[in-house]
Amino acid sequence: MSLALQALVNGLISGTLLAVPAIGFTAMFAVLRFPNFSVSGIATLGAFAGYAAYAAGLELIGSLVAAFAVAGLVGLALDRTAHLPLVKQGALPAAIASIASGLVLENVIRLGFGNDLRGFDRPIARDLHVGDIRVSPQQLETMGLALAIMLAVFAALAFTRIGKAMRASADNPELAALKGIRPQRVAMIASFVGMGLVGIGGMLLGLDSSIDPLTGARILLSIFAAAVLGGLGSVPGAVLGAFLIGIAEELSVLVVGSPYRTAVGFLAILVVLTARPRGLLGERAF
Repeated sequence: MSLALQALVNGLISGTLLAVPAIGFTAMFAVLRFPNFSVSGIATLGAFAGYAAYAAGLELIGSLVAAFAVAGLVGLALDRTAHLPLVKQGALPAAIASIASGLVLENVIRLGFGNDLRGFDRPIARDLHVGDIRVSPQQLETMGLALAIMLAVFAALAFTRIGKAMRASADNPELAALKGIRPQRVAMIASFVGMGLVGIGGMLLGLDSSIDPLTGARILLSIFAAAVLGGLGSVPGAVLGAFLIGIAEELSVLVVGSPYRTAVGFLAILVVLTARPRGLLGERAF
């Protein structure tokens, strides 16, 4: 029972961190209308940008801002030059191009930083114990940052003009255009913000463990599974899906072992697409 409770707590922490890039992925899908798999490379880029900023002396918040800015700008450049021109031919060509972009980014990072594991040099603190449950203060801090970012995203979507424009474009782009909303501008904002959130997500996951050029590739399936489980295009669904995937992956370790935890993402995609193709909360419920 104590092992199951520890796995549940670990799953909640993992799900919180996974929710940030999952929100970015599903928000881009809602507005841009294609699954952007270059998030694997962008998550890695954000992790390394944040790592470089932290190593240069920036505080944690400043490093997260650096990760957001670098990932957002590079992701926007990739979308404008390589992905969005192909959307007119359908979502599939754009998705395939995004896979290629992610692979290129990962190899560029490998050339620049090498293949070694790197970790954020954070102060070591004693774990907190509640009975048999153990949580580190660093995990709580990282989880708190992720929750704060999610709340900021929900508030921006609900109360800002840009957020309302993004929701309108996701719901009905033709009607939004008739109301004076410029779809191209909204698409660029969605790309920058979505990629920035993916970059922050990569750094947050790096803070929880370590980073290397395959950081984004290892979480790509979990990000996609969380978005599909909640409903592609649904921001609340992405959060729900991330928590469910995080908990399921951690609990699965008790049954099948850690080498097979990634299979949980495949299984979740298969079950959801078979039983409920629109996801738990439906599509584009921005």
